[in-house]
Amino acid sequence: MKSIAAPPPEQLEIELEGDEEETQELLHTWGFTDGLPVVIPTRERVDRLCAGAQHYPMESLGNLAPREGTATVQKVAINAVMAGCLPEHMPVLEAAIGAIQKPDFNLIGMQTTTHPCALLCIVQGPLAHELGMNAGPGCMGPGNRANASIGRALRLVLQNIGGAIAGETDNATQGSPAKSGFCFAENESASPWPPLRMTLGFSREESCVTVAAAEGPHNVNDHGSTEGESILNSIAETMATVGSNNLYSGGDHFIVFGPEHAAAVAKAGFSREAVQAFLFEKARVSIDRISSEKLEELTSWGGYADQLDGWNGRIPLAREAGLLRVLVAGGAGKHSCWIPTFAVGYAQSERIETQAEICRI
Repeated sequence: MKSIAAPPPEQLEIELEGDEEETQELLHTWGFTDGLPVVIPTRERVDRLCAGAQHYPMESLGNLAPREGTATVQKVAINAVMAGCLPEHMPVLEAAIGAIQKPDFNLIGMQTTTHPCALLCIVQGPLAHELGMNAGPGCMGPGNRANASIGRALRLVLQNIGGAIAGETDNATQGSPAKSGFCFAENESASPWPPLRMTLGFSREESCVTVAAAEGPHNVNDHGSTEGESILNSIAETMATVGSNNLYSGGDHFIVFGPEHAAAVAKAGFSREAVQAFLFEKARVSIDRISSEKLEELTSWGGYADQLDGWNGRIPLAREAGLLRVLVAGGAGKHSCWIPTFAVGYAQSERIETQAEICRI
């Protein structure tokens, strides 16, 4: 196949001569992939995914920064096909795209910062089970089609519609493997606490998606502790790092307990709120650990220079305990993780609608 110039972003279809292998190479050349092979988005495949959506193909879900590209359902479906999605994954994508456009999310910041934040997508509720999403062992890694393809589709949408191009508009200094796709489900059945979504204003019967501009997970290994407070201490001391964005501006971030740690902590009498309160107080960074140069920049950028005395020289990683999002995911093993965030913005959640709830006229 001869070399062909990349079509403009607003062009939805292009006729090509040649086979799928040649088309694959064109998509790589045009920069439309994430560097890995993709499923070729033929008209038939895109129509099939549009049929699973909650909105009409030409409906806009909004304009995505920094390019301000219009995210029509059809364009989202094109990227979803390339990522390997199934039609039933479309409602999750539609909800996630709605959530990232809420003002407090700060999409333009996430898309263009030098920080290595990725789009974290946590799917909660009955739909996660219906889609066969992995909430158990290895849920943040490879191996599950729904987790992997939904996360990858969102990345392609941010790139191909939003225009976040590494080294051009995406200015991440080093990037992160999480940028390729970071999507998992909450392990409600193994959680001693109510589902996360019930702290976010949703009912147990509803399904929702929570999105955040996040770093990859930071493991917390504690095989020795049996007491809940000891486990929480390990988590707090892991969180209390000098180099995180959360030390600058707080924001909200995520503590994802493995089921074994969660059971031990709950057995010791810690509710979710008690966990949040403990970590809010314990996961702080003493100014004695921070160089004078960094402390000056840190406090001015974070806007809290006059609060250090009130904090007794110990800087909290969130401005209030409720901004520490506590949930359970994963399988056997005495591991948990902390997921720091970009912190210049907040996680947002959106209810996932189902076909039965949409009245098409």
